[in-house]
Amino acid sequence: MTDATTTPEPDEGPQEAADPEGYVPDGEAGGDGAEEPIAEKAGEGSPIRDAKLSEMQELVDERTDDLQRLHAEYSNYKKRVDRDRLLARQGGVEVVILDLLPVLDSVEAAREHAELVGGFKLVADELEKIIAKYGLETFGEVGEEFDPQIHEALMQLPIETDITVPTISAVMQRGVKLNDRVLRPARVGVANPE
Repeated sequence: MTDATTTPEPDEGPQEAADPEGYVPDGEAGGDGAEEPIAEKAGEGSPIRDAKLSEMQELVDERTDDLQRLHAEYSNYKKRVDRDRLLARQGGVEVVILDLLPVLDSVEAAREHAELVGGFKLVADELEKIIAKYGLETFGEVGEEFDPQIHEALMQLPIETDITVPTISAVMQRGVKLNDRVLRPARVGVANPE
């Protein structure tokens, strides 16, 4: 006799696991029931693998371009800073030289009048040696060809030698160059050819 109040016994068939990762549908399980890795499912020429490789290659190319761009920007920045530093240094030297020009003119006048003697001569020689180290040079000598780019003609004076081009016949004030840049033109008298 069966009891109507008895509950039916559960089906003895295969049960699905509560964990979806552990569930293996019929026919897909291997010999031991374990799932195959994705890499093995996606073979050598699979679209998934190719897409991943392509994505990774794009990322590598993008990072390489970024790195090259940053390297170029840094190199340009370094060159610009070095150039600006050099220009600032040259500007500072130029300001000091311009401030020293009256002193150098006085030393030159003393030398021309044979008043540069004793200890003062040693000081003047050291001063000229130091400023020469920074690229200062004087120009404008009697007998040089007149160049209006670097000489300022104050007057016309004859010269005793035969000349074929305008020539400096007298120097009133020597010119000054700093690293091939004219700071002050030479003030001269000029003789013209006849």
